[in-house]
Amino acid sequence: MTTEANNLKRIMLALGSKKNVRLFRNNVGMAYIGRVIVQTPTRITLQDYRPLHAGLVKGSSDLIGWKSIEITPDMVGKRVAVFTAIEVKANHSSRRTTEQMQFIKVVRDDGGHAGIATSPEEAQQIIEPH
Repeated sequence: MTTEANNLKRIMLALGSKKNVRLFRNNVGMAYIGRVIVQTPTRITLQDYRPLHAGLVKGSSDLIGWKSIEITPDMVGKRVAVFTAIEVKANHSSRRTTEQMQFIKVVRDDGGHAGIATSPEEAQQIIEPH
């Protein structure tokens, strides 16, 4: 059975070997931190706890980074980084949140590469849209 974690590893291995692509794992979630006053194998009690929000923003993709592209000579001949976001799913019927779809839309609307991938091949199509 293909899982999201397996797909994530496969995509990171496939795209990580590309010289012009840099992607980073972006875990999104919330946890509590504080001073541990009691700890057992199944429970931790915190004092002076506070929430810790992890990740770029709610709904941001599993993999974020950039793809470096070369600007044509008539555009000064410099390289630029294009923001890239890949939301990894176990399969095509996996749940997509409104926040995830909105994040992908915003990245695309602003000229970045973004999409949902269930395989390295689909991830490759996101970073090479044409």
